[in-house]
Amino acid sequence: MKKYIVVAVVVIVIGAGFFYYKSKKAVSPVATQSGQNLDAFAKCIANSGAKFYGAFWCPHCKDQKAEFGSSVQYLPYVECSTPDGNAQTQICKDNNIQGYPTWVFADGSNVSGEQTLQALAQKTGCSLPQ
Repeated sequence: MKKYIVVAVVVIVIGAGFFYYKSKKAVSPVATQSGQNLDAFAKCIANSGAKFYGAFWCPHCKDQKAEFGSSVQYLPYVECSTPDGNAQTQICKDNNIQGYPTWVFADGSNVSGEQTLQALAQKTGCSLPQ
C-alpha cells in the first residue's frame, strides 16, 4: 500500500510541476501589448532575407509561431518535415538544417531554438512595435 501512495504522490508532484511550468511560460510582452499586431515586423523579417526552418510536429516551432500571433502568415517559414513526419525535405537537407526551429539570416549566420522577438529584431535590423 505504501508503494502506491508514493507513486501517487510522485505523479501529483510531476503533474503540478508541469502545470506550473505551462502557466509561467513566457508570453511575448510585445505581442500581448500590441494586440499581436506584428505584421510589419514579420514582413520586415521576411524582407531581410532571414528564413525560419521548422517542422509541423515541433513544439518549439509552434511556440515560436505563437509569438507572432496572426502575423505568423508573413514569416519566411520553411517546412522541413515530410507530411508523414518521418523524414526531412530536400531544401532543409541542402541547407544543413539539424534542429528546429533554426533561423538563418542574410549574413549567413544561424541560431537554433526559440528566439525572442528582441533577438530577431537585433539580428535582422527590424524594429519592434512600441
